[in-house]
Amino acid sequence: MQCVILAGGLGTRVAALAPSLPKALIPVAGEPFAAHQLSLLARAGVRRVVYCIGHRGDAIRSFVGHGERWGLEVTYVEDGETLLGTAGALRRALDAGILDPAFFVLYGDSYLPIDYRAVWDAYVAARRPALLTVFRNEGRWDTSNVFLERDRVVLYDKRREDPRSVGMVHIDYGLSVLTREVLERLVPSGARVDLADVYKTLSLEGQLAGHEVRQRFYEAGSPSGLQDLETYLGRGTRDEESG
Repeated sequence: MQCVILAGGLGTRVAALAPSLPKALIPVAGEPFAAHQLSLLARAGVRRVVYCIGHRGDAIRSFVGHGERWGLEVTYVEDGETLLGTAGALRRALDAGILDPAFFVLYGDSYLPIDYRAVWDAYVAARRPALLTVFRNEGRWDTSNVFLERDRVVLYDKRREDPRSVGMVHIDYGLSVLTREVLERLVPSGARVDLADVYKTLSLEGQLAGHEVRQRFYEAGSPSGLQDLETYLGRGTRDEESG
């Protein structure tokens, strides 16, 4: 399995905590966040990682290298002088010729302790060109943005422009499976495109599968998120030591 990590963001919400570091390298539980994220992916069965980097991407490249520490094969795609958004960054990777026919997409500040193989199997079974993992949020951590019906996302609306968004209870969990075909069709080369718009289009076309997960998500993109993640990772370390 291949995973593309979107790590080109500016990290404005956590910039004050580590002004000289990109989000991916902010220390959490004794190590840069990227070390925890890559360890999780390796345990989950991912073998190839593509980093889409931008802001202070040289620091990420210097720390991660080619991924040998985690048993991974890591390559990089630079955002360049013009930021093209999350989907635009994926299109750069496509144009570089380094994407598998289908691949995971993961945000560079997301720590998602779930069964990645189960997500992949759900994508294969759905026979649709894309799959979005979702979590029953009910407004607890952020604004819900997904209508899920069984195994299909019938509406993704991050901006909540559709009147149906009032009744949403699920939220985008931060992990998806996309195909090269989706990028070729919906993301023109060199255009600035956000993944939220790609997901919305796919949902309206009936082409976005959904896979509900039960484990809450963790993130390193905000001070409160870092605190929760630090607690979670620390608890896991203590459990391993006591076991």
